[in-house]
Amino acid sequence: MIVAMASTALATLVHFPRSEAMNNSASEREHHRVKLLALRRVATGKMCGRGIRMKRWTAVTIFMGALLMTTLAPTGATPQHGSTTKKPFGKAPDGQPVDLFVITSKGGAEVSITNFGGAVVSVKVPDHNGRLADVVLGYDTVDGYVNDKAHFGAIIGRYGNRIAHAQFVLDTKTYLLAKNNGDNSLHGGIKGFDKAVWTAKTFSAKDGQSLELAYLSKDGEEGFPGNLKVTVTYTWTDANALKIDYSATTDKKTVVNLTNHSYFNLAGEGSGDILGHLLMIQADQFTPVDSGLIPTGELRDVMGTPFDFRKATAIGARINQDDEQLKLGSGYDHNFVLRMPMDHGEYLAARAMEPGSGRVLEVWTTEPGVQFYTGNFLDGKTPGKGGHTYPRRSAFCLETQHFPDSPNQPKFPSVVLDPGERYHTVTTYKFSTEK
Repeated sequence: MIVAMASTALATLVHFPRSEAMNNSASEREHHRVKLLALRRVATGKMCGRGIRMKRWTAVTIFMGALLMTTLAPTGATPQHGSTTKKPFGKAPDGQPVDLFVITSKGGAEVSITNFGGAVVSVKVPDHNGRLADVVLGYDTVDGYVNDKAHFGAIIGRYGNRIAHAQFVLDTKTYLLAKNNGDNSLHGGIKGFDKAVWTAKTFSAKDGQSLELAYLSKDGEEGFPGNLKVTVTYTWTDANALKIDYSATTDKKTVVNLTNHSYFNLAGEGSGDILGHLLMIQADQFTPVDSGLIPTGELRDVMGTPFDFRKATAIGARINQDDEQLKLGSGYDHNFVLRMPMDHGEYLAARAMEPGSGRVLEVWTTEPGVQFYTGNFLDGKTPGKGGHTYPRRSAFCLETQHFPDSPNQPKFPSVVLDPGERYHTVTTYKFSTEK
């Protein structure tokens, strides 16, 4: 009886489903399968050959040893270094199950991402003493993201940032969008990509672990034309970098501007304001806005203004100055025109450092702009992770992008995507420390 139980259990354990346990690599999974199969053959042969001389405790020992070996492939309990673990995260409003994918680097740093809105739920990275802390704002369950108005950690689309008067013209046709920010459309409308359940697939990358998310934005969704097939691939590398690869195709001429809306506090989420963080942005110009936070069309030099972050400066050093643009945004909520290299490859756009922890965030991108936002409209009323509250200016965002309102601003870089073309951008958030 023990032989039968051990054999059956081992056979089941060997063929564990990938959707429930995703470990380091295909070669390692095969290595563990071979070990388990060999162990089963040895155990069964010895039991049958020696008969009663085989003690029951030996059979149990063999079985338990095999069970222990399978823990090398995590099943959702404790994430293993260099692994991806899938966990249930709740249900979307329509009843669809939602998952949380925990990706751990070989050094133990960790990123959690949900397929609801593609939101980055947590980023746990070490300080200069090796202590881990979660450096992004978020929620403990999917319900928080369902009700969220601040777009914590989410994929933003079809159009990140604002479109004036919630309309634009393509080939003489006017497209009317959902108004969800006064008279304007913001971050894709009432139900943007941050409220969609994405199809998820995991795989091992050369330098880490990847999560691929796919979504079909149908023609007419939130007023945008064309069936847009979108793929966003997150890769968490063993060097503690979160690479985000955005790709999209359409069957009808449309506009696209995708970004990620993570809110960062490098001292740790829920630990206070971010005014002491030192920030550098590689930009000589920014796009000033009107009272609706729509760009005026001007590219204004940052020199001599509170928007000059070409050298590392404390975020709070000038945020309360008597400046018209700061008043309009209630702080920083502006697009910076990045100094792009000629080869248009990924380049350093911004660098933030928190002096107390020594944590450093570098933002690398292929995009022409970055929206620097200082959490001016956070009010601390909605509890976040661990019951933490997130008051005003308790985090900052660096949203890589094409410029706001580009569909209505012909002098801005184009956001038009035609059938047969591929939209493709890359942004990487690199985490490190300095003393």
